[in-house]
Amino acid sequence: MRILHFADAHIDIATQGKHDPDSGLPVRVLDFLKSLDQIVDTAITEKVDMVIFAGDAYKDRTPVPTFQREWGKRIIRLSQAGIPTLLLVGNHDISPAVGRANTLHEFETLQVPHVIVANKVALFTPSQLEGLPLQIITLPWITRSNFLAQQDETVSIEKVNRNIENLLDGMIKLMIKDLDPSLPVVLMAHASVTGATFGAERSVMLGNDVILPGSLVKNPVFNYVALGHIHKAQDVNKGNQPPVVYPGSIERVDFGEIADDKFFVIANIKKDKPTEVTWHKLNGRKFISRYIKVKEQKDIQQQILDSLPTHDEMEDAMVRLELEYPREWESLIDEAEIRRRGEKALEFHLIRKPLVDLRSRLPVDHTISSMTPLDLLEFYWKSTDMKPDELKKMKKLADSLIQHEVPAPTPSDK
Repeated sequence: MRILHFADAHIDIATQGKHDPDSGLPVRVLDFLKSLDQIVDTAITEKVDMVIFAGDAYKDRTPVPTFQREWGKRIIRLSQAGIPTLLLVGNHDISPAVGRANTLHEFETLQVPHVIVANKVALFTPSQLEGLPLQIITLPWITRSNFLAQQDETVSIEKVNRNIENLLDGMIKLMIKDLDPSLPVVLMAHASVTGATFGAERSVMLGNDVILPGSLVKNPVFNYVALGHIHKAQDVNKGNQPPVVYPGSIERVDFGEIADDKFFVIANIKKDKPTEVTWHKLNGRKFISRYIKVKEQKDIQQQILDSLPTHDEMEDAMVRLELEYPREWESLIDEAEIRRRGEKALEFHLIRKPLVDLRSRLPVDHTISSMTPLDLLEFYWKSTDMKPDELKKMKKLADSLIQHEVPAPTPSDK
């Protein structure tokens, strides 16, 4: 059995504003769709036995029809190729309100051939998987609302989470008892797992996680564990069986994922042999981030330009430049010239961080009341890096003003 596993498509996350003139779609949305095309093309070319999607098709539970159309086009290609495709409901796919449809429901409602939607904890057997010699236990995103409705209001979220985790553990153990021992088993879940490394996806997560214990997902009864929800690609049980795999999101969501390569996985599953996992890298948009802290005033503009990537490196890339410098040097920086250097980038983000010196503090053995007005002035001037000859002149002037005797007011002045 060769199964293609991917997750966290989030095809409509478009944090940048440029649009493609031909399709009218945001360019960044097209990046996600290109990755999805690469996945579908591979599934068809490689003639995999099955495709499993471990949840989160969109950025939220109310996708606009245009994005539903684009997602549907790709899933229909798998259907037309006759490849059984199992779609698991993730946290961005489901409404917390009871009875509301999830974002993947139309495939079930329209009974699209070869496409199955898993929206509850269940055991799928060969009769439900078009005769494939395989068993799949599905664990979609579990909402907390139903459990909270049945609990005392004083029960903490932590206790509710523990109750949910215990309930899921019990349900899965019951399904394990019903397994056919002659067939391989896949556990498919959209959840966090103990020991997994989070990436930057916290920025798009909705609510607190129910965390599955490692002992549950690493149970040797499983031949493969297909996970979704965490955007950083990883095998939580690396070097051991079963592989417990997060393939990660299909495209970088933002600069927080700049260091993360993106993948989908093909797992070769056999009943009595170790599962072989092949990681397929996706050709996503290049992200470049540079941080420059200017320390010298001389040739400040050239320092900045020399620190930038080359024109070729920035071409069609998402580029971010964080520029830190003393505020008083701001007039020496030509922002227009910096932006011209980044004109080949798809997006060029310049983040200026002018620094202001912290308020000067008195020495520990001094108090304001123990210092003369002239002492306080001198302390302030020194904190502004006033030159010695200038400081001497200012002190002399201040002293003459302080020592100047002002005549007492007369009754007529009052």
